[in-house]
Amino acid sequence: MPSEDRRLRFGSPLSSDCITGYVDAIDFDRDAVFGVHDDHLALVGVAHVAFGEDLAELGLSVLPRHRGHGVGGALFERAATHARNRFIPRLFMHCLSENLPVMRIARRFGMHIVTEIGDADAHLELPPASHASITEEFVTDRFALYDHAIKAHAVAWRRINATLLGASPAPGSAFEDIK
Repeated sequence: MPSEDRRLRFGSPLSSDCITGYVDAIDFDRDAVFGVHDDHLALVGVAHVAFGEDLAELGLSVLPRHRGHGVGGALFERAATHARNRFIPRLFMHCLSENLPVMRIARRFGMHIVTEIGDADAHLELPPASHASITEEFVTDRFALYDHAIKAHAVAWRRINATLLGASPAPGSAFEDIK
């Protein structure tokens, strides 16, 4: 992740060690993490939902070349539904007010945004869980598993094909390790 993206996501250009510490500190028994993979199974976007007493804090990260394609919005919707179905009444995001992609997402989903001294706090009141929202989350999870399985099979078939044909994968591709 470029240092400017780190600064926009975390408020300062954190080192790789600090980000590793952040990830290591995620409580997977309490919090949730959602990801979007491209057709080569590379992670292109991640949402971290940290649960508190009466709110869930959402952090979004999407690789620059995948922005503007709905990845951040899809992660936001997934996180909001997940929090809603766990009886959390509010979703919260904190970011730098200059983080235009996150600010656009917050506005698009109707979050109340308060900006102060370069920081922005966005809040969204979540409706109570319903049969429809629980079903939506279940179906979304099943589709995500199916999508991942299809992508994994496609990656495997491309590797097999490349090996059988003796083709050299493009430099920098997910198949560079194939010889």
